[in-house]
Amino acid sequence: MIKYRILRSLAVVITALVFSATALATPAPETAEKHFAKGLAALQAGDGTQAVPQFSEALKLRPEWVEAYINRGQAYVLQDQIAKGVKDFDKALELSPEVYEALYNRGRAYTKLGQPDKAVADYTAALKLKTDDWQVYYNRGNAFLDAGKYREALPDYEQALKLKPGNPEVIHNRGLARLALGQNEDALKDFGQVITLAPTFARAQYNRGRALESLGRLPEARGAYRLFLQSGDPVVDKPLLEKTLQRLRTLEGK
Repeated sequence: MIKYRILRSLAVVITALVFSATALATPAPETAEKHFAKGLAALQAGDGTQAVPQFSEALKLRPEWVEAYINRGQAYVLQDQIAKGVKDFDKALELSPEVYEALYNRGRAYTKLGQPDKAVADYTAALKLKTDDWQVYYNRGNAFLDAGKYREALPDYEQALKLKPGNPEVIHNRGLARLALGQNEDALKDFGQVITLAPTFARAQYNRGRALESLGRLPEARGAYRLFLQSGDPVVDKPLLEKTLQRLRTLEGK
């Protein structure tokens, strides 16, 4: 970190000595572009704490820089300051109403805030600008899923898979939508496919157990639940692991 106060106090002492060389000795002022580049580097490194002040400095120098608002918004989201991120995406869209990146990232922020209907609206607007991004279809499908609109989610997962065939996350969440709709056989196929494609995808074993249980195939369901207990992450999957233990206790003797 540059010690600005120390440098300034030293400059006062030596001014008389270097006055004739001031133009050469004085560092070039930081430009908006330099701050933006530093912010972008921090953001790409996953460091939202360092990225935010750099983008803020860039915006002081260029107050209507749309890309700086979008990237600062992403940096805020990275720090879990979601509401601040939304404000920056709002500002970017106020300055330029049809910016794909602002719509997409605000949609993701609304999902994190538990506002799936707003997320769907942003993803829908983003898809009018760019129709070939599988992640937008996938995320809109997830927003529909969060809103309990399972039938609406399915076409988005299908489209995502056309653009990104064999993606385990998409197939898994399509299985969740199918399971919620009572399409248990199709859901079971999806979870089985996920396990084939990504054997370490532990949640697929848990949901495979749910599908098997819904189909009345209880011994197989117990087997899937036990596999999940063996492979689930003790920290990340803790709530599901606890649910699984409860399900196994319930299924004992059945």
